[in-house]
Amino acid sequence: MIWIVGMMAFWAAAWCINVWLANSAHAEKRAVRIAVPVLFGVTILVLWEGLVRGFGVSQVILPPPSQVIVVFAQSMDILWIDFVQTVLKGALRGFLIGATAAFVAALLIDRSAFLTRGLLPIGNFVAALPIVGVAPILVNWFGFDWHSKAAVVVVMVFFPILVNTVQGLRETDAMQRDLMRTYAAGYFQTLAKLRIPAAMPFVFNGLKIATTLALIGAIVAEYFGSPTRGMGFRISTGVGSLSIDLVWAEIFVSALVGSAFYGVVTWIEKRVTFWHPSQRG
Repeated sequence: MIWIVGMMAFWAAAWCINVWLANSAHAEKRAVRIAVPVLFGVTILVLWEGLVRGFGVSQVILPPPSQVIVVFAQSMDILWIDFVQTVLKGALRGFLIGATAAFVAALLIDRSAFLTRGLLPIGNFVAALPIVGVAPILVNWFGFDWHSKAAVVVVMVFFPILVNTVQGLRETDAMQRDLMRTYAAGYFQTLAKLRIPAAMPFVFNGLKIATTLALIGAIVAEYFGSPTRGMGFRISTGVGSLSIDLVWAEIFVSALVGSAFYGVVTWIEKRVTFWHPSQRG
């Protein structure tokens, strides 16, 4: 009972502090904008801990955060091996290959009406395919190591980036293109000086969508075949052996990596598209 009471007291105190911070005169300061979601996240963890311990939930069903933290600290070597296999080898390489291929394909589509009418509809079709159907095929083609996971990631990130980039390249209006012609600018000069810069907000929108898809794709692909390492492999075997605390530690790592990946892309976006209205203020 003491866990339930303590949890509710902390929740009430955190709620009051968050309301005060959100309504204070310093609400727009960076420190306050960071403190509010951090406090909210800590509150969620305290509620989780209190509910699990207060109601005596079995650790096989849902371990408390304190137990997950202990397992996380004790399994750093395993988590690092899985991070390298899944994130650095599979997700990151697939993301870079897929993003590069999508950008090049968008430039080709921009030059060809045939590709515009042919490739984009196929892209929408492929984007709708379930990953659980694509992943086993690619694992069978490329083997159990990181190559097949990178291939799954390429398939997942290619079309979101492609569609956003094509849309961005069409964002300039007729007056801007006519102005470039008055300067005697050719196609490639107009592309480099006007159309690609104007497309950058759309490109980064696709990249931010792809950051989460890349990690999900790499982890799910490991369910269908992997060497004895990787986040997906560890989650699958952890559930089978009832090591749920290790499974949650892997989920925690993937959440941190996904947030950091998204944050890096957002940071780059702010410096590349500093001129865009969405980055002002």
